[in-house]
Amino acid sequence: MASPDGGSRGRPVGFRVVSKRPSIVTAAAALEGAEGLAAVGFGLFSGIETATGAAVDPTSAVAVTVLALGGGLAMLGCARLLLRGDSRGRAPIVLTQLFALPVAWSLWQSDQPALAIPLGAVAIITLLLVLSPPVTAWINLQDGRDDDEDDADTAEDADHKAGSGS
Repeated sequence: MASPDGGSRGRPVGFRVVSKRPSIVTAAAALEGAEGLAAVGFGLFSGIETATGAAVDPTSAVAVTVLALGGGLAMLGCARLLLRGDSRGRAPIVLTQLFALPVAWSLWQSDQPALAIPLGAVAIITLLLVLSPPVTAWINLQDGRDDDEDDADTAEDADHKAGSGS
């Protein structure tokens, strides 16, 4: 049978390849999810502070609340996508970790190591996990791609270009 991407590897059309999810995928998604929950929690705290009138600058507090809630929910969504083997969740996860590193550095420079060290450690660990070869291979397998198919497509494209005179 043909696979969803048009190849024939014995995969039924319309079905995803199911293989055992590597534990590092679960770990990366858990770390991203924890960061997302922390952002949502901060957003809720900021919103409550704003609603009760405790915020010094209500306009900024509303903006922080919206950004924290939206960002936290997006991070939770990306963690879910990663758990499902969907490659669309990977780039935003990398991006959020790259944003977390300067925040951790800023916290470190402002003498808040209790916040800086865990944030920096989680960011680095999550980056290492989500960019690791086993995660890449598993996501490619779930998306219906593998290295053999990519190589075959490249060879076919090269033959086609050579035959067409381009």
